[in-house]
Amino acid sequence: MSPTLTLAEQLIARPSVTPDDAGCLALLTARLAPLGFACEAMDSGPESFRVQNLWSKRPSAHDGKGLAASKTIVFAGHTDVVPTGPVAQWGSDPFVPMQRDGKLYGRGASDMKTSIAAFVVAVEEFLAATPAPHLSIALLLTSDEEGPSVDGTKVVVEQLRARGERIDWCIVGEPTSVARTGDMIKNGRRGTLSGKLVVRGIQGHIAYPHLARNPIHQAVPALAELAAMRWDGGNAFFPPTSWQMSNIHGGTGASNIIPGEVVVDFNFRFCTESSAESLKQRVHAVLDRHELEYELQWTLGGQPFLTTPGELVDAVQRAIADETGLATELSTTGGTSDGRFIATLCPQVVEVGPPNASIHKIDEHIALADVEPLKNIYRRTLEHLNTLAAAQP
Repeated sequence: MSPTLTLAEQLIARPSVTPDDAGCLALLTARLAPLGFACEAMDSGPESFRVQNLWSKRPSAHDGKGLAASKTIVFAGHTDVVPTGPVAQWGSDPFVPMQRDGKLYGRGASDMKTSIAAFVVAVEEFLAATPAPHLSIALLLTSDEEGPSVDGTKVVVEQLRARGERIDWCIVGEPTSVARTGDMIKNGRRGTLSGKLVVRGIQGHIAYPHLARNPIHQAVPALAELAAMRWDGGNAFFPPTSWQMSNIHGGTGASNIIPGEVVVDFNFRFCTESSAESLKQRVHAVLDRHELEYELQWTLGGQPFLTTPGELVDAVQRAIADETGLATELSTTGGTSDGRFIATLCPQVVEVGPPNASIHKIDEHIALADVEPLKNIYRRTLEHLNTLAAAQP
């Protein structure tokens, strides 16, 4: 087997369900330290939900020689995986990597342990061929991406910012492709803003509505207005902002009681044409105009980010074309990723990974034919960026 596939299987064999890293970071540290990486644990969170984080950096051989500080490329990802679901429904044990029918099966095979293995082997190969690169190379890994994402990458980025760490380019190994590795990459993601709305009325007997105030009846016109509202028109990189209700609960379960309140959960997936504050203001304006008695709790899950074509996008597109012949599609679709945290510190962030059709599913897998091309795309990107860094004063 290839070194990438071997390392991917070693990672899959560790049952690292959030936030348990299950020894993945120790395994990766043992591979990176001999290459000259300073490996720093940045664990965070309470003992009941302890998150393991790793910041591992290898400075450029040209730093400290009177030249401008070298540029830093970061590979970012997560060792944690989602729960397996019913193990009996899997074709094989989800934490025993299994090759069959041209695929590697196991929890994390696509999301995203193969990407992490490809990061490491790509760096090993690049440094073997270029022992004194003009780049500083780093890895940022966490065991809390699939969970709350409070004590993972977010905490590491905050610590790096506090000490003045510079990051120029970042590649996140999320599974971004559709049919074949390299056919799609993410150069941005929408923001996510959630709200929990409680509309209050007056509970009463359903036969005496004049003695009560039905909050469901009151809320429906406002909710209909919000559902029909055009928030923005999107732009060349993002679709228009979307507002969706996910849960509505009202009533006691009895058919003869007007409820005292109705609770509505909703979410915005918003693009760079809108801000979280502007969306909040517009929602409150609708609710106030309908004269509702309400409480509204907001949760900002992440700001949108966008990397326009430039140094990093160009290097990744060239690497994909050189390796696969594909003209990759730039996309900002899908859910959130830890790229939203890194983008607050790093001006250029893209996500590049294998096909995502099986992620979070029973029998998660990656095609064996996608493993080596993924590693080679990462290595070729390093080569292109190193050439770029060497040419800059």
